[in-house]
Amino acid sequence: MTDTTESAEIAALVAKARKAHAVVNTYDQARVDLIAGAIVYHLSRPDTASQIAVMAFEETRMGLVDSKRAKLTQKMPAIFYDIRKEPSVGVIDRDMANGITTIAKPYGVIAALVPSTNCEATPIFKSVLGIRARNAVICAPHPASKRTTLHVVALIRNVLRALDAPEDLVQCIETPSKALAAELMAQCDVAMATGSGDMVTAAYSSGKPAFGVGVGNAVVVIDETVDLAETAKRIRIGKTGDNASGCSAENSIVVADQIYDDFLRALQAEGAYIANAEEKVRLQSAMWQDGYLSRNVVARSVHEIAAHAGLTVPQDCRFILVEETGYGPDYPFSGEKLSLVLTCYRYKTFDDAINLVNGVTAFSGSGHSCGIHSHDPDRILALGLATRTSRVIVRQSHGVANSGSWTNGLAKTFSLGCGSWGGNSVSENVTQKHYFNTTRIAEPIQRDIPDDAQGNRIWLSALGSVLSSH
Repeated sequence: MTDTTESAEIAALVAKARKAHAVVNTYDQARVDLIAGAIVYHLSRPDTASQIAVMAFEETRMGLVDSKRAKLTQKMPAIFYDIRKEPSVGVIDRDMANGITTIAKPYGVIAALVPSTNCEATPIFKSVLGIRARNAVICAPHPASKRTTLHVVALIRNVLRALDAPEDLVQCIETPSKALAAELMAQCDVAMATGSGDMVTAAYSSGKPAFGVGVGNAVVVIDETVDLAETAKRIRIGKTGDNASGCSAENSIVVADQIYDDFLRALQAEGAYIANAEEKVRLQSAMWQDGYLSRNVVARSVHEIAAHAGLTVPQDCRFILVEETGYGPDYPFSGEKLSLVLTCYRYKTFDDAINLVNGVTAFSGSGHSCGIHSHDPDRILALGLATRTSRVIVRQSHGVANSGSWTNGLAKTFSLGCGSWGGNSVSENVTQKHYFNTTRIAEPIQRDIPDDAQGNRIWLSALGSVLSSH
């Protein structure tokens, strides 16, 4: 950055953060657990959570108040339930057999990017995990949701003050911009980047370590082995949560030919409106402007989207379904939509289904996730083996289960890594272990040469003979 004013503004925040970090770095596990738990407890209380949820909706006009409230009253306590069992201070593991002692050490100061679609929960999530690992956290809010993020950070600081912990452990940029966010990532020790593709790219270009997330665009396969009504309900739940603001919401479904018509009827029973060919053209024109998804549809109600596109949908409509055959730039409905619009494909063979999943995610959402509703274990494994995705969600509401839930063993989180496929450094759900460095002490051990070591040498020698002959 060349703008000395921006550099100085961030430097002042970082200086306060480093002073606070020097204090928290002296805390033991019990003290950081108390602080983190208090933050979760106070901000997940129904009255506080409701106020934050209403504020977020009124500021952004995106999502649903009930969904945002649930993130604070249900999801964040569930995350804390899991991470509180994971040590994050000092010695966190002793492997006596191999003579390895693992020690957790903080990064220092974390730059926490906060997206407008999750402005209410992301600052809590990153602050709690950051503090449990004895870090200070500086939030960079999205300009469209800065009031909500600033308010959440102020509430966190109140908790810190009440517990005689440095309130500058958690701070927030007051007048956010891309330039200030970039400067923050350049001056902090590590970036936790959740937001637009541009900001995640900036995080990886900041010159500092970064944990970024990739584009969503989940594709879900439905075969003939499942109950159609129950599966349609799961699709509806995953798709409509928080008005599809999350990157894990179902964006496309790939349905077996022999159940295609029946499944569409099951979706209609769950509130789907199937757009006809002329309505599809109007919807596409309204949703994408100059190649970019319009903010007028992102996480908006289905009736707002319909009005924006000039469509008339039933009063009880919950989402719009668009039938599609192709993917790529000429088929924008195959991309991530962050809206209550679901794309539907038909497949004849399971290989066709896999090819559709790979084609769609290669265009948008590489490395993120896919799902399948099937009771055929061979098909489930085949999808996992053949797709470039970090998660395959089986017979669950993808938009709910992908970030971890009580119904699966994935780490509960608000940040989802997409591996090298999505340009990320991790291919798993970002959780507590990603918020600290580790030191490993290696002590000498008594180890006998394995019985098969001689056989291994013979095998290597044979392999060398084969290679030399070529």
